[in-house]
Amino acid sequence: MIAGVDLSHIDTWLFDLDNTLYPPEVGYLKLVEAKILAYFERLTGLPSAEAWALQKRYLDQHGTATAGLIEHHGVDPHHFMADVHDVPLDTLHPDPALRRALVRLPGRRLVFTNGSAWHAERVLKRLELDDLFEAVFHAEAADMIAKPDPRAFAALIAAHAITPKTTAFFEDRAVNLKPAFALGMTTILVGPEAVQDGAAGSTDAFVQHRTATLAPFLDAARIKEPVP
Repeated sequence: MIAGVDLSHIDTWLFDLDNTLYPPEVGYLKLVEAKILAYFERLTGLPSAEAWALQKRYLDQHGTATAGLIEHHGVDPHHFMADVHDVPLDTLHPDPALRRALVRLPGRRLVFTNGSAWHAERVLKRLELDDLFEAVFHAEAADMIAKPDPRAFAALIAAHAITPKTTAFFEDRAVNLKPAFALGMTTILVGPEAVQDGAAGSTDAFVQHRTATLAPFLDAARIKEPVP
């Protein structure tokens, strides 16, 4: 982790939701992924291994399984997301350290997720972070266009009058940071992928900073001081 990163130019703090505002090791997203796989199996009639491979291909090609299902199968995305996001929240718990780290950030805080509005609402409420964010830019707001599609970023910027040069984007998937970097955002890769890529010597220029854990990175960052 790079400690003490200078983020004093940032006034908009943009966060992915899943596996970013909670750690992947809690296993919550695994429950969602299991329901996605079951949906693929029912829809296609493929055996589990082939359904899983198709799901991953859609993720790589379209950014989300949802986008692939819309394009190739004519699936109603609202029905799909309502189904796969209907999982227990038992593995999610509030993190007081993360809440304190978020509270100290000056300016606006927003969530940018490929998930549904309902999904984001219930997860943020469960984490006791829902009151800290000005808005959530979710799948419905993006007209089902998903990160890393540049059109999703354009829609986000237009909807919330975001200035990329003064925005920091925190995300657990490196591929989703590439369009953000191209726009001029400061990019931070969070979680296991940050550690694995760093250990492998990845030199992706669009990943400017890396941290295994979000709260300590935010705590150590140099931020804009309030005007006396």
